[in-house]
Amino acid sequence: MFPDSLIAGYKSFLGDRFSRERQRYESLATTGQSPEVLVIGCCDSRVSPEVIFDAGPGELFVVRNVANIVPPYEVGGQFHGTSAALEFAVEALKVKHIVIMGHASCGGIRSFAEKRAPLSSGDFIGKWMSIIAPALDTLEDPGETPSDDYVTRLGLAAVEQSLANLMTFGSVRRRVDAGELQLHGAYFGIASGHLLVRDPKTRRFEAVVSDIGTPPSLLRCD
Repeated sequence: MFPDSLIAGYKSFLGDRFSRERQRYESLATTGQSPEVLVIGCCDSRVSPEVIFDAGPGELFVVRNVANIVPPYEVGGQFHGTSAALEFAVEALKVKHIVIMGHASCGGIRSFAEKRAPLSSGDFIGKWMSIIAPALDTLEDPGETPSDDYVTRLGLAAVEQSLANLMTFGSVRRRVDAGELQLHGAYFGIASGHLLVRDPKTRRFEAVVSDIGTPPSLLRCD
């Protein structure tokens, strides 16, 4: 049976948001979408980009996967969900911004840091997370039990790695070099609500809003 919670949520959507924005939905259905921002975020249920950025329909093109990873460009495999979405956003939609948004308490990052055993014989998570292996070289050896501080810095390093991987895609590099596309790193604190944004010059992740409590002390990954 279809989940009752989803049916209830849909009815609420129909009576509230859809009712208020029906004209906008009808326009989007007729004219198509033209978002200027692609957000590559984690599939964690607690970090929906549309909710965090209070975005309306048609405003964000969102790709979500385990640990908000962008793989490097390669054509040897057959299934490239994230790369396909990236290709569409850059080549067809001509987005002007790409945001890699990591987050605190990421299960994928922690499992990789702790070298946990595979959840299944396919080890799909382990193989996927191996993409950020180069990020480990930027950090010290965490020992047998990685600290919370280490896991946070690994999450930041993974964002850096994904930003670097974006530039292995020719279409991304061409548009960045032409000044038509900007790449951004971000990190969201689930409990605090802090959004940290990466400064491309200093590589520091700095809080966008500072008056909602003390931001995390660790803002940079070297």
